[in-house]
Amino acid sequence: MLHDPNHIYIFDTTLRDGEQVPGCQLSTSEKIEIAKELEALGVDVIEAGFPVSSPGDFQSVVEISKAVKNPIVCALTRAHKGDIDSAVASLQYAKHPRIHTGIGASDMHIRHKFNSTREEILERAVTAVKYAKGFVEDIEFYAEDAGRADIEYLAKMIEAVIAAGATVVNIPDTNGYCLPDQYGSKIRFLKENVKNIDQAIISVHCHNDLGLATANSVSGLQNGARQIEGTINGIGERAGNTSIEEVVMILKTHQSLNLNIDHINTKAFYELSRMVSTQMRMPVQPNKAIVGSNAFAHSSGIHQDGFLKNRENYEIIKPEDVGFPSASIVLTARSGRHALRFHLERLGHQLSKTELDETYKRFLTLADSKLDLNDDDLLGLITVASAR
Repeated sequence: MLHDPNHIYIFDTTLRDGEQVPGCQLSTSEKIEIAKELEALGVDVIEAGFPVSSPGDFQSVVEISKAVKNPIVCALTRAHKGDIDSAVASLQYAKHPRIHTGIGASDMHIRHKFNSTREEILERAVTAVKYAKGFVEDIEFYAEDAGRADIEYLAKMIEAVIAAGATVVNIPDTNGYCLPDQYGSKIRFLKENVKNIDQAIISVHCHNDLGLATANSVSGLQNGARQIEGTINGIGERAGNTSIEEVVMILKTHQSLNLNIDHINTKAFYELSRMVSTQMRMPVQPNKAIVGSNAFAHSSGIHQDGFLKNRENYEIIKPEDVGFPSASIVLTARSGRHALRFHLERLGHQLSKTELDETYKRFLTLADSKLDLNDDDLLGLITVASAR
């Protein structure tokens, strides 16, 4: 089914799962703006919304379908005919439509969410896929809470929905419960024990409740999954979703994994991150991997010295590879002479060793009393030295 067996499909759900964060609702025009940037990034799938949930969500799927031409446009549904009908109507203008339907797979969900039985849930899953398949060829099925599901029952469900027409099977760690080896083993079990698994793409959709979403997603890919679902900046329900920029840069950095994400324009990550942050009014934490403001900032004297000697001492990713303005040497009370000299030379001042030693003493006194040093502060140090 896959042209390149190692191509990793990037499924972005920033506009659906990401928008479920309280207080972060987007207008249709804002969603279209982000969707166009996601297309420029090169994502394979944009999950545009949950059409039956509100008229606004329905209209957003309609308009995004009109606005983009290359990515698959996906609409989420529950395993209800009414949901599927709404999704079909919302996707009428999509060049590449996909319906994403599914139901709970864990005994916890079956008993306490649906008040049902395994047999009934399995029947509902198959019925939903068959019904959706009557309208759209590309059907993704999600087995909600697969992370806590019985593996034998999960395998039975996945086999049944593929037989019913599912082209992608999504194995969500809905509550962020799994450890990476557990999640990877679950994917591997399905890959090896579902007899018709070669007729579908396995997708991973991990939540970050224990901070393991990215690690779990990569483990899933290492064990046979070929689609990764996530969001820009890792936004989403509760603690968020897998961060797409993290997974992509992991695969780019660890090329020995032989997992292909060459179609992703990684240089677009930084600006897209800023757009999502601004429009959703969700600041990106400074120490956020890949796109945080401190991701390429060096403040420790030992690190600064090593970086200035060879940037690869402390950088495994070039900031320009993700569109980041540049690496920065941040001056603090922990900075060394090498960093201070670097900044003074940047400002046009060449100091002798003795002059640098004297300036460095004054710098440390200033740095202890002022947290944020700027160029004017450094020029002030030079002025004091000249006055003497």
